[in-house]
Amino acid sequence: MKEAIIAKAYATSIFDLGVENKIDVTAEFTKLTEVINSSNDLETVLFLDVFTIDEKQAVITDVLGKMNLSSLVKNSVLFLMQEQRIGLLPMVYKNLVVKDDHEKGFLRGVIEGSEDSITVDIENQLKGYLKGRLGAEAKLTYKKNEKITAGYRVTVDDLQLDATLDNQFDKLKNEILNS
Repeated sequence: MKEAIIAKAYATSIFDLGVENKIDVTAEFTKLTEVINSSNDLETVLFLDVFTIDEKQAVITDVLGKMNLSSLVKNSVLFLMQEQRIGLLPMVYKNLVVKDDHEKGFLRGVIEGSEDSITVDIENQLKGYLKGRLGAEAKLTYKKNEKITAGYRVTVDDLQLDATLDNQFDKLKNEILNS
């Protein structure tokens, strides 16, 4: 929990500095994250404790030097490395994306269901409902969940709408047992 709070604070600071300097830090962090995720060796060097800080800094400095990133993003990553908090980079990135989405007026979320895919009609109905309830456009992705018998569960930020058969049975069971 403490790490999540720290990552959110870093993301907020980096985002605000990006806005102030007219730099799309989210796009730059996306680019960096894609590079890191494409190389298992780079992930190993950055996130495992088998390498010294100096070795990690040498590698990340070389990688950052080859990318066309702003000094704000480069310095932010090097600062995380220097403070021995590079492990927070994925959480910082996630918080940057959320903050960027909010600034652009939409939210990201997940629809979970038992089918392999969701129909466009149902997805549009859910988006319409969320727009009315939250006042913002929702970008939803679908994920099959084997634990769901029927229905859908939608999670957007800290809001969860659970219209699954399992949830309805749990409510009925609790109502019967508590009456």
